[in-house]
Amino acid sequence: MSLGGSLRAAAVDFYHQSWRLAVFNAVLSAVALVVVYLTVFVSVVFAVLVLVLGPLAGALMHCAIQLAQEDELRFRDGLTGLGLHWRRGLGLAAIVLFVTVAGIVALRFYGSEQWLLTIFVADVLAVFAVLQVFVWPRAIFERDSPLRRVHAQALSDFLARPLIAFGFVLALVVVNALGIAAGVLPFLTLTIAYSFLAAAHFALPRSDLRG
Repeated sequence: MSLGGSLRAAAVDFYHQSWRLAVFNAVLSAVALVVVYLTVFVSVVFAVLVLVLGPLAGALMHCAIQLAQEDELRFRDGLTGLGLHWRRGLGLAAIVLFVTVAGIVALRFYGSEQWLLTIFVADVLAVFAVLQVFVWPRAIFERDSPLRRVHAQALSDFLARPLIAFGFVLALVVVNALGIAAGVLPFLTLTIAYSFLAAAHFALPRSDLRG
């Protein structure tokens, strides 16, 4: 789906199911805030707790796909998604954590003295971040497909419309930034779930059930 179409479709779906999505979103966001607090203020060792977010993110993406594809959502879909996708969510989170840590180490190693390599690493990290918009919806939607195939297809989808993909991610960054600026509660209950729903519309083909 197009950038604008994905954002509009997500807004319509979110309007009708916001109270359910807010609950799923709040659980994920609350855990995320605890992880961030422990990582920043307690010990860097707690960065490993990022892995805990994987299964929760997988469950939220399952709910987003359910709503985007079938135009319906029930509370039990959250638990269903967690049961179906916790291993896949854990694997995806591990990949994100590994690439992020490796990228940060590389940026610190090269520093300003080897600026060409620093720019290259930064570009790779940026593309990897944008790829997640394609990876997570497809990984949950095609849960029997190996992750290497999911990432290969995600890369193919990205290369087919790189500028639109970057524009889409930028739009989501703005949405979440506005949510944070508005206060913690709106951020916990609105913006992350909306972003997942928009990604489900953007990365996956429209279901025949939606017309």
